[in-house]
Amino acid sequence: MAWWKIVAYIGAAILIIFGVLFILSAFSAMGGGGGSIIVGIILVLIAFGLIYFVARRKPSEVTNVTLNIDLPGNVQMDTIKCKSCGGTITKDDIKLVAGAPMVTCPFCHTSYQLTEEPKW
Repeated sequence: MAWWKIVAYIGAAILIIFGVLFILSAFSAMGGGGGSIIVGIILVLIAFGLIYFVARRKPSEVTNVTLNIDLPGNVQMDTIKCKSCGGTITKDDIKLVAGAPMVTCPFCHTSYQLTEEPKW
């Protein structure tokens, strides 16, 4: 949740508390009369209006990130085989999940993280 929504909800809660206190003070022995009721109702209405507009606001758009890898020169790519069944993995079977390349085999539906073996 965004920080400004939290501040708005806290502000609305404070306005509701003071609004209810003003309304209750109108019915006390030393009450303020009709003026306290009006001020209390206005404070409560402002608070609920603030809650309505904050809750109604749509979340920001989701941004999709595409990772393109530019390899220098002529790079030969070996075919990738599934560790479980030996089926051929294509580029469509590789997804980036939480920053790690994950492979899902289209044949046996096994999922595992793609790791690069050392070259030496």
